[in-house]
Amino acid sequence: MAVSTRAVALPERVSFARIPDIRPMPGLIQIQLDSFEWFKNEGLRELFEEISPIEDFTGKNLSLEFIVPPEPFGKPKYSEDECRDRDATFSAPLNVKARLINKETGEIIEKDVFMGDFPLMTTDGTFIINGAERVVVSQLVRSPGVYFTVDEDATTGKKLYAAKLIPGRGAWLEFETSNKNLLTVKIDRKRKIPVTTLLRAISSLAKEQWHAEDLDLSTDQGILDAFAGVDNDPVIRYIQATLDRDPVKKEDEALLELYKKLRPGDPATLDNARSLVKNLFFNPRRYDLGSVGRYKLNRKLDLAIPQSQRIITQDDLVNIIRRLVSLNNGRGRKDDIDHLGNRRVRCVGELIQTQFRVGLLRMERVVKERMSIQEPGQATPNALINIRPVVAAMKEFFGGSQLSQFMDQTNALAEIGHKRRLSALGPGGLSRDRAGFDVRDVHESHYGRICPIETPEGPNIGLIGNLATYAQINPYGFIETPYRKVYKRLKANDPNLIGREFRGVFGHERDAVTAKDGSVLIPAREHLRVDEKLFHKLSEALGDAQVRVKPFVTDVVDYHTADDEENFWIAQANAILSDINEFDEERVLARYQGEFFMENSDNIDYMDVSPRQTVSVATALIPFLEHDDVNRALMGANMQRQAVPLLRPQSPICGTGIERQIAIDSGQVVVSRATGEVISSTARRIDVMDEQGEIHNHRLRKFVRSNAGTCLNQRPIVKKGDFVNAGQVLADNTSTQDGELALGQNILVAFMSWEGGNFEDAILISERIVHEDLFTSIHIEKYEIDARDTKLGPEEITRDIPNVGEEGLRNLDERGIIYVGAEVGPQDILVGKITPKGETELTAEEKLLRAIFGEKAREVKDTSLRVPHGERGKIVEVKVFSREAGDELPPGVNQLVRVSIAQKRKIGAGDKMAGRHGNKGVISRVLPIEDMPFLPDGTPVDIILNPLGVPHRMNIGQIMETHLGWAAEALGFKIATPVFDGATEDDIEEFLRRAGLPETGKVQLYDGRTGEPFDHPITVGYNYMLKLAHLVEDKVHARSTGPYSLITQQPLGGKAQFGGQRFGEMEVWALEAYGAAHILQEILTVKSDDVVGRVKTYEAIVKGENIMEPGVPESFKVLVKELQSLGINVEVLNEDEQKIQFVEDTSNDVMPELGINLSGFEGDQ
Repeated sequence: MAVSTRAVALPERVSFARIPDIRPMPGLIQIQLDSFEWFKNEGLRELFEEISPIEDFTGKNLSLEFIVPPEPFGKPKYSEDECRDRDATFSAPLNVKARLINKETGEIIEKDVFMGDFPLMTTDGTFIINGAERVVVSQLVRSPGVYFTVDEDATTGKKLYAAKLIPGRGAWLEFETSNKNLLTVKIDRKRKIPVTTLLRAISSLAKEQWHAEDLDLSTDQGILDAFAGVDNDPVIRYIQATLDRDPVKKEDEALLELYKKLRPGDPATLDNARSLVKNLFFNPRRYDLGSVGRYKLNRKLDLAIPQSQRIITQDDLVNIIRRLVSLNNGRGRKDDIDHLGNRRVRCVGELIQTQFRVGLLRMERVVKERMSIQEPGQATPNALINIRPVVAAMKEFFGGSQLSQFMDQTNALAEIGHKRRLSALGPGGLSRDRAGFDVRDVHESHYGRICPIETPEGPNIGLIGNLATYAQINPYGFIETPYRKVYKRLKANDPNLIGREFRGVFGHERDAVTAKDGSVLIPAREHLRVDEKLFHKLSEALGDAQVRVKPFVTDVVDYHTADDEENFWIAQANAILSDINEFDEERVLARYQGEFFMENSDNIDYMDVSPRQTVSVATALIPFLEHDDVNRALMGANMQRQAVPLLRPQSPICGTGIERQIAIDSGQVVVSRATGEVISSTARRIDVMDEQGEIHNHRLRKFVRSNAGTCLNQRPIVKKGDFVNAGQVLADNTSTQDGELALGQNILVAFMSWEGGNFEDAILISERIVHEDLFTSIHIEKYEIDARDTKLGPEEITRDIPNVGEEGLRNLDERGIIYVGAEVGPQDILVGKITPKGETELTAEEKLLRAIFGEKAREVKDTSLRVPHGERGKIVEVKVFSREAGDELPPGVNQLVRVSIAQKRKIGAGDKMAGRHGNKGVISRVLPIEDMPFLPDGTPVDIILNPLGVPHRMNIGQIMETHLGWAAEALGFKIATPVFDGATEDDIEEFLRRAGLPETGKVQLYDGRTGEPFDHPITVGYNYMLKLAHLVEDKVHARSTGPYSLITQQPLGGKAQFGGQRFGEMEVWALEAYGAAHILQEILTVKSDDVVGRVKTYEAIVKGENIMEPGVPESFKVLVKELQSLGINVEVLNEDEQKIQFVEDTSNDVMPELGINLSGFEGDQ
């Protein structure tokens, strides 16, 4: 095959980075994909093994086992795109093998059992549930294990330590120290018992269990011996004090005492007590530390118990109490529960597994009940198994769990950010009302794991976080971050020794190094650079002995969890290194156990991989982040996720170098699956032929509505004949340009005040931005209507709608459905539909008409789908699903029509804009181009920002971006200035000089209206500005009449309800202060809830008559009725103290005449 020589070169950025990227960021959605893969391969098998075998209540007749085949999932019924179109769930059938054993006869029946359709994850890390893309957010929870805490005694001020043993599943054990020096324990928050009672009770059963130490805990002396090494304070003996107060002296007594405390009121027998304790701690179904709990216990207590031993052992309890006694004696330190070594992440796979377990346990109950009912000889696996509980549990999780969320799809960054989110909320987590300051605060262990900046601003602050750029999650669920290894020793025969500074043989640093012939190679205490000649002599003399060298940083990367990291000295990524990666300075800024020190470089163990490893993806997109105040950086990171994709996106002039990876990992761009030649490139498909001649098709998504109502539209950026590599971007999306993330536009801004138009963060923009569609975006809204069977007959989709003229039907086809391409406005019909009306008493004339024309004249009402108030646009898609065509529809629905309306929204006054530094504002005016201030060469600026918005907000990054953006635009290239490793002030000045611009970044501007120069030079340059998803068109709303509340008869509130504007208490005060009595009376009566008055007023306006006096407001009548319901006789008197009779509403006969509906019901929508 002749390969084209024309390779596609995507533009590269000029980078200011001084620190090389020794390791690329890991796949940004790998956390989701890996976790679901684990569930499919291991998690599912674990679950079925856990509940197998299911035996009947007697345990003698039937036993049911499950075997998970290597490929348990079948083929999905619909593709991902079909699921989106049909409102279906992207799922595959789950089949497992069930083996039923009849214990009496030994007969074995094996059958494949269908366990329901299981939702599958798409390649982008999402789930499609009922046609909508959802993301399962990872949960940050406290890890199973043991935690030691301290409280202060209120009376004596003495520190009293406590311990909590939290299993993965089962009863909690809470150990406490009392102010009388007793050690007590609470089981599952029940009453306290002495720890010695628990030890005796457990020891009687633990003899059958795994144990390493041979301890006799049945006698007082045995218990004292077990703690002899730690309970050795000369004054306080905790174990002796506890034994003295413990009435129980024997194992059986201990079991009975435990039973009485846990089951007060039940008769305590030894068998009952033994079985209760056995079930509580030694039954793997009831009590499970989990692999994480066992791992944490072993680490915390220095135990070597096998990982398979997931129930509590005697050794665990003894060692917990030993540690507790040591802490009370002043040895050791308490645990920090907010440390990331004590918090773990439950990813999507584990969350699904937990929910699936709930379903299986419900199913197990059903199976056991059926086993007891059915004859053992007639039972089959299919007859015993009811999969409904399992299917319901999965539906409940994906549809209703707090952690299964509708995906934020405003733009590519929002999508990727949602998949990397960590939530401390949800089942088994915290609640936002109870979460204190400590759990929300940034912790030193977050470094490189959770971003300290990106978190919501509201009540969820600190409870929802984002993974840092390089963070990964280990098999136990702990977050790890990578570090470069620092080598201080090498083998003498390692070629890496050449060029290094030799500092002696390890262990004999002060001795001279001699060759085999006795000659001195290196004198004592001398440091030499090893050249090739010396290296050969050293390797000959020392072989593979370890020699010390000057510490140097390697490209070897180790991942560490937060508690591993505590043991190492770690230097920052920007520590100064020589050409051969040795530390240039004798003392280096380093971290150790969460603190910062200037440490000798000889002690450094690791070094950060990259300066951006501390922050999240969205934060790492902010150039000059190091010059911004954290509060503003937080807003900047959050607002980038709200940027609306534009019609003509531009990638930023000032980027940070990670824009391309974000675009690719977000899944919104089309990436080539093969290396080869592009043989076809059209708007809908790109075909690549690889070197073997195989053709790979890449389909493009065109004008698809995202979850947020923004537009997804992929455009090819390669041509026929281009040569592409696998993994290369073939097509852009609405939020990318040339394969890089592009959320906004590079705009020429000036920082100056202008006629008060940019007071309080308001923004002035030029008409050029509107005319040239720089900030124009496309928004797509979907509307649907279904035709159902009703009691009075089926609804019908038709063009024949009562009381609608030809003008209203002009855009409908013969079926009554709107054409694609039609322009529609508020209240236009999209789909004509009629519904049979309830039969009413017919008049003589109507009976005659019925007799003549038959059923044709039967009454129907118009229930057509109309464009809502305030919406307009162009029809871009119409989809019709019908039962006749074989489409799956809900019961009772015969036809479903879905119409998509696309709207082109230009930017205008009232829209919200922002930069990347938390500099947000609302557009106050759109100025003519000729009125905008202009540069000396006549170029008018595009946006005027208020300079007063910068100093006190301390986001100076925007000014540096403005200067550097101006220089880069003039020089004609784009730049990358990575966070914490970007351009300095000197670099910016140098670039401005090269571009022939003033080094100050300020220039004389002239007033567009007068041509006069302004008083002072003004900061001008290119800033990257975003249009946020708070658009004025979604908020503007007006109403004259509309729906009313049923009880109070006052207008509803809010745009969604087509409500009115509330004239509240304070507004009433204002009118009272002005003495505007008539306006006020009108507002409180006929414009609100005087039911008769408002109808009469409307009538008077229509007929051109004088408006009558207002009546009594409905809410006043409600108040009177409420008081009467309390037994208070309320009478309303006029000025002459005569009783006022409330007039009942007689307006119903007037309203049909006027053709208005003020009934309090919205009518048939």
